[in-house]
Amino acid sequence: MTVIVRDFRPQDAEAVTRSRRETVPFMAVTPRSVLFDIETANPAKKFRLFVAEKDGEIIGTVYAGIAYDSSEPGQAHATPQVHPGHRGEGTGGMLLRAAEEHLAAEGATTVYAWVMDEPRNLEFAAKRGYRPTRTAHFQRLDLAGTTLPELPGTLPPGVGLRTAADYLADPRPMFEADAEATSDEPSDIGTDLDDYEDWLGHTWNNPLLDHGLSSVVTVDGKVAAFTAAYTDGETTYVSGMTGTLRDHRGRGLAKLAKTDSLRRARAAGYTDAYTSNDGANEPMLAINKWFGYEICATEVRHVRTLA
Repeated sequence: MTVIVRDFRPQDAEAVTRSRRETVPFMAVTPRSVLFDIETANPAKKFRLFVAEKDGEIIGTVYAGIAYDSSEPGQAHATPQVHPGHRGEGTGGMLLRAAEEHLAAEGATTVYAWVMDEPRNLEFAAKRGYRPTRTAHFQRLDLAGTTLPELPGTLPPGVGLRTAADYLADPRPMFEADAEATSDEPSDIGTDLDDYEDWLGHTWNNPLLDHGLSSVVTVDGKVAAFTAAYTDGETTYVSGMTGTLRDHRGRGLAKLAKTDSLRRARAAGYTDAYTSNDGANEPMLAINKWFGYEICATEVRHVRTLA
């Protein structure tokens, strides 16, 4: 009955997928995406995936890495996830300790972790020196049973609807739109998307990203808004990012992009739609509520300064 924490091995991909689907069902994951995260990680990220194994079964994971794309050095992230049937056995503490030791050795000075907004989890974080910073809400939409808004019969002059698949030959317009939208996202760790090749490798080529379900709104032929769709290829559809460029906000373009994407996803057979928003991102929370999304879980970002 001994629990050991060790580095991920390629043959663990199926087991890690099963574990993460149990612990974070509102996120898309597949064996291929698990391997992709390992194989394509930027060397500057110092990325490691630790797994907790008990009697040959993987019962927990923690992804640990440096926020190399932030302008502030020394920031890192590590969020342990333990199978619901094995919590309270010390596994989360073992995973977190392994991650912290690795990150400290790589020069991290602060570690950020997401903690579910439940008494046991919050107490776990507090006992280990973590303090809360901000909240985020996971939301679920029953794609199979919800009536989705109709697309407008006629789009406003100059406005067009496309998908990310239309940019496969030249994704740079999508990169530029993503960089602007991401820079305005509320976050403890600022992200500077300024490396196109890195973005291609880790965002555009992510096996979870469904280019055909990711909708793009154009104005006069240029990207004005978009929603990125991540799927597990089975039933789960996740809005990874919905953004509108600054010059086009307040025109309902984000709603248009999401309407198109959700309708495409339902037509493709997806039944469960999830998204996540920072607790301070009132515009997107309002949009998702308008679609019928309901909060299914809340997490609290915590931070600890490493000695």
